[in-house]
Amino acid sequence: METLSLSGNAALVTGSSHGLGLGIARGLQESGAAVIFHGHTARPLEIAETESYLTGDLTDTDTPAQLIAAALAAQADLNLLVCNAGSIFDIPFLEMDLERWDRTQNLNVRATYFVVQAFARLLAARQRPGAIVITSSINGSQAEIDSSAYDTSKGALVMMTRTLAQALAPHDIRVNGIAPGMMRTPLTERWLKTDPAGAELYAKRTLLNRLGTPEDCAGAVSFLLSPSAGYITGQVISIDGGMGISQLGRIKP
Repeated sequence: METLSLSGNAALVTGSSHGLGLGIARGLQESGAAVIFHGHTARPLEIAETESYLTGDLTDTDTPAQLIAAALAAQADLNLLVCNAGSIFDIPFLEMDLERWDRTQNLNVRATYFVVQAFARLLAARQRPGAIVITSSINGSQAEIDSSAYDTSKGALVMMTRTLAQALAPHDIRVNGIAPGMMRTPLTERWLKTDPAGAELYAKRTLLNRLGTPEDCAGAVSFLLSPSAGYITGQVISIDGGMGISQLGRIKP
C-alpha cells in the first residue's frame, strides 16, 4: 500500500542507539525513510559508519536545538521526528531526592518538549508539513510500584502529545504518541533475567501472553508517520499486548 511508504521522507529518532529506539529506527528504514540515529554515547556497533549518527546529552538545555540543527545538516529533507529518548531512575517515593526527580523530568519531559519545539520551528519557517511521534508508556496511565517519578513523566508525555497536536495543527504538523507495555530491550533484559517469575507474570498479564519487542512498536510508529495516518493527530496508541484493557490478563486463579 503506497500510503504506508515513507520513501522520500527523512526522520530523526532520539534515543535510537539501542533498544526500543533502534528497533523503531530500523522499522522506519524498512518503510523507506532516511533515518538519523541519536544517542548519548559514541556510535554503537549496531549502527554502520555510513549511517547518520548524532550524539548529544538531552538533559543539557542547549542540546535540543543543537540536535535539530545537526539533523537538518545531515538530512536537508528532515520532516519526521520520533522523540524516544528517556529512562528511569526511580527509587521508592519516600527516598526520592531532587536530583533523581530532576534527571527524570529533564530527560523524559523537558527535552522532549524542546526537541519538538526546535523541530516544529524549523518546519514552520520552511512552511513544510511534518509528523511527530512521542514515546510515552503504559506507565502514563497505570501506576507502577516504586516508579513515581517515571510514571509522572510518562503521564506528562500523554498530555504533551495532545496539547502539541493542538498547537501545531495550524502548521500542518501532526503529533501522535505510542504507549508501550513491557518490552524486551537491553534495559529490561537485565531485570527479566534475574527475575524469570516476574517476567512470566508480566507475560500472563497481557492478553497475547508474551512480552513485547521493539519491532512491535516499529510498525505503529511507521504508520503514524505515514500518509495513511494523515487524518490522525493527538492520539496515543497503546502497544501493550492488551494489558491495559484487562484486570488480570491471562492469569488464572
